[in-house]
Amino acid sequence: MSQTAETNHTLSQKLEGHKQHFLKVADQRKIDVYEEGIEDVFKSGIENAALQKGADSLDFTLNNAKGEPVELSALLKQGPVVLTWYRGGWCPYCNITLRALQQVLPEIKSLGASLVALTPELPDNSLNTQEKNELSFEVLTDTDSQVARQYGLVFKLSPETAKYYKAAFDLEVYNGNDTDELPLAATYVIDTSGKIRYAFLDADYRRRAEPAEVIDVLKSL
Repeated sequence: MSQTAETNHTLSQKLEGHKQHFLKVADQRKIDVYEEGIEDVFKSGIENAALQKGADSLDFTLNNAKGEPVELSALLKQGPVVLTWYRGGWCPYCNITLRALQQVLPEIKSLGASLVALTPELPDNSLNTQEKNELSFEVLTDTDSQVARQYGLVFKLSPETAKYYKAAFDLEVYNGNDTDELPLAATYVIDTSGKIRYAFLDADYRRRAEPAEVIDVLKSL
């Protein structure tokens, strides 16, 4: 797909395209395990347990890919913040989403807002993800998903899913732990008072917040 064609597709369309490709090429057992894993996350009630729209955000300080500390409350003094989690550079849906967010970054900035991505990846891996996708927004390392846990976003992979992941790329190498835990690929828009004005929470990692929705929320602030 050309850059122009990719730009003209919504994020949802791009993600769905990758999903359909996976369903065509993957073996049925792997497909079934992944679907069952998503269903387990949904049944856990995590979507309702996580911080919701209308709640107060929780402040944090995390290091960016260069090891520099970034504080949420300091960013909020400058304007609204779009806070988004991604699972890791190993996740194709995450890379598609990060590139889509990079495309709308100029508009986010023009509305006086900041865009910040959080990941459980170790710093070297998050830096690689940032460089690979040519991202010019902050990517922060949330070691052991500590901040994600405070936001209620952490879940444990099913044993079967974890086995497939380990065979493909070894999550322990990416995250520096053997917990088999990941955050939901959640997105929040936080206003300057620290209030969450938009919350995208979905147990299915193949679905992400549409950048156009995020932009619309920022325009309403």
